[in-house]
Amino acid sequence: MADTTTRQMMEQVAAVEPAIVIGAGAAGLAVAQALMKAGVPTSILEKESRLAEPWHRRHRQLRLNTHRDLSALPGLAYPTDTPAFPPRDVVIRHMNDFREANRLPVEFGVAVETIVFRGDHWAVRTSAGSRLARHVVVATGRDRQPFTPQWKGMQAFAGRIVHSADFGDATTYAGKKVLVVGAGNSGFDALNHLADVDTSAIWLSARNGPALLPKRIGKIAVHRLSPLMARLPLRVADAVIAATQRLVFGDLTKFGMPPAPSGGVSRLTSDYTAIAADDGAVDAIKSGKIVVVPAIREFTRDGVILANGSLVHPDIVIAATGYRTGLESMVGNLGVLDNKGVPLFNGGEADPKLPGLWFTGMRPSIRGCFANAAILAKAIARRIAGSSLVSGASG
Repeated sequence: MADTTTRQMMEQVAAVEPAIVIGAGAAGLAVAQALMKAGVPTSILEKESRLAEPWHRRHRQLRLNTHRDLSALPGLAYPTDTPAFPPRDVVIRHMNDFREANRLPVEFGVAVETIVFRGDHWAVRTSAGSRLARHVVVATGRDRQPFTPQWKGMQAFAGRIVHSADFGDATTYAGKKVLVVGAGNSGFDALNHLADVDTSAIWLSARNGPALLPKRIGKIAVHRLSPLMARLPLRVADAVIAATQRLVFGDLTKFGMPPAPSGGVSRLTSDYTAIAADDGAVDAIKSGKIVVVPAIREFTRDGVILANGSLVHPDIVIAATGYRTGLESMVGNLGVLDNKGVPLFNGGEADPKLPGLWFTGMRPSIRGCFANAAILAKAIARRIAGSSLVSGASG
């Protein structure tokens, strides 16, 4: 009780800042730049000790599935010699260059614990004390926490179970029997790399079939068509993706792939399932190097029992099973999250009962995360700059 009272007294004497952005990823950097260009003084709080930490942790083979022309932060193009699909290290450098070019005031090592509504402003409680702000933009990302299901018997399994976020160097899988669980974007990313490695065996455990596109058709980078696709009605966009998938890859159900439960853009919108990109995995499936098998039923000490009762014996299981936002502790008591922990509002939309609270970068977009970050940033900055809450913000 005494700690709570002390904290409230300290909040009463603290200055109320115009805007605080939580998270210095692509979405956070883009919205901070847009706010500062709109004349709104902005602080950026980042829990890590350096920029682009999630990118540093991913495997070195990682490349964007989005084209460089649609993957640049606002006002900063990639160098002319950048590959069409920028690799991890180039993305990290791009984010650092953007921060420096725009003199964005990122405060590193500050973790936000919870956000409390104070009627006309917000108390942002952090590892470094409380901050007050008229507007708070949560930009911590939809891929904040890797999610691995708790399969029956997995604790007894003698092999390794890793999340796709910890895929590592593809060459370390040489000679191994590998089971990839999940036919989504991260599952196909792992399979694309494994297809070039001399593994002992590769299985893909797929509960649902993916919406799947090639990175290129001939010399055309498919993602460059995404702005056009984003303007189409959902049913039309679903039909275009399904027709393209069938035309390029044929009927993958012949190779054991389950059908997709719904259209690619519809799933992107309804359950936030990103469209997967093929870069060699489908050829490996058709050649038999990758064998598609049913969903997991349970683990044993020596293997994995599948839904049809068959048994496989992988050395390593890669759980390409998605991520969670991890926002429950920060904003879970505000009633702004759906049953998957994803904010109900994104971009320029907000809850009128909670003025000054914004979210960005929390849902996948067919345009890709970088292009979408710029769009959402402009929408949020326009709303905040025109808000009466900004006036008198230093008081």
